[in-house]
Amino acid sequence: MIDIKSFVKKEVKELKPYHIENTPCRIKLDAMENPYPLSEALMKKVVEGIKGIKINRYPDPLASRLKDIISLHVKTPVDNIIIGNGSDELIQLILTAFGGHGDRVLLPIPTFSMYGIIAMSLSLMPEGVSLGKNWALPLDKFLSNMERIKPKVIFISYPNNPTGNSFDKESILKVLEKTTGIVVIDEAYYDFSRKTFLPYLKECKNLIILRTLSKIGMAGLRVGYLMADKEICQELNKVRLPYNSNALSQEISSIILENRTEIQKQIGAIISERDKLMEGLKEIEGIEPYPSETNFILFKVDRNSKEVFDRLSDNGILIRNFGNDNYLKDCLRVTIGTPEENNEFLDTIRKL
Repeated sequence: MIDIKSFVKKEVKELKPYHIENTPCRIKLDAMENPYPLSEALMKKVVEGIKGIKINRYPDPLASRLKDIISLHVKTPVDNIIIGNGSDELIQLILTAFGGHGDRVLLPIPTFSMYGIIAMSLSLMPEGVSLGKNWALPLDKFLSNMERIKPKVIFISYPNNPTGNSFDKESILKVLEKTTGIVVIDEAYYDFSRKTFLPYLKECKNLIILRTLSKIGMAGLRVGYLMADKEICQELNKVRLPYNSNALSQEISSIILENRTEIQKQIGAIISERDKLMEGLKEIEGIEPYPSETNFILFKVDRNSKEVFDRLSDNGILIRNFGNDNYLKDCLRVTIGTPEENNEFLDTIRKL
């Protein structure tokens, strides 16, 4: 009998699959998605746009139209932009190009788990530095670890997922100044924080900025993009798979970005609802919500978080439970929904 596991490399054997809840629910507040659908008028434009796609032909390998639209919006040359099949693929590209077997990857913890999972799958060694009080980046400890392990790549989520806060800007600039490796600043939640390191792209040749369209209403399209020095982009394109961005995603996201006003209104509504939801959670005894600059709120409960998660689930409300995480004991994360969804979530959790 063939033992399949004998063919699997050690690093992959040690991995656990990224778990995504697929629980049926009425109100889905677990995945940091935009809760608002596109308007009927914009959907008509999308339908008209995809009618012209020749699905028997390969897509534009450079995603030229989409890059042009993004380039105009972020005021960055197209040669400094790469489109990815979601940010996850771009993370994989970066680690493939700049990391070798056994090389170290440095990141704060807790943070987005895919940094570590992808690193391990590519035989790199992720090393985490625990966040301090109020989820702050402990600069001295971070720099000390950076000097000790000399990481090839450093990941910093800004704002951080799942804690929701933005680390001190000067601390991150100090990391950029001191490191000899690549620094990836993941600005997945930029549209909700409006904080960016884009102005430092020209002077910091080792800086890569990640962004995504998933959080602002296009999660189903799987479109991410990075911005970096032209030389970095040239190296990443060597390992980028051809036709990595499909024709449907390119066309639909281009149409939506060309009609950005609608998306901006939705972002404004989400930020407004975030503030209301934060105030509502603060008023509930036994709950400690943490400040957020994203489209979600992390909060701690004074009981077993699994109990709260299950009770909400019984009422048709799905959020994210981190109760088994060493750094997030009895913490849960709720995505900002529509006013009606947020009100029902608050009413239900009050009763618990």
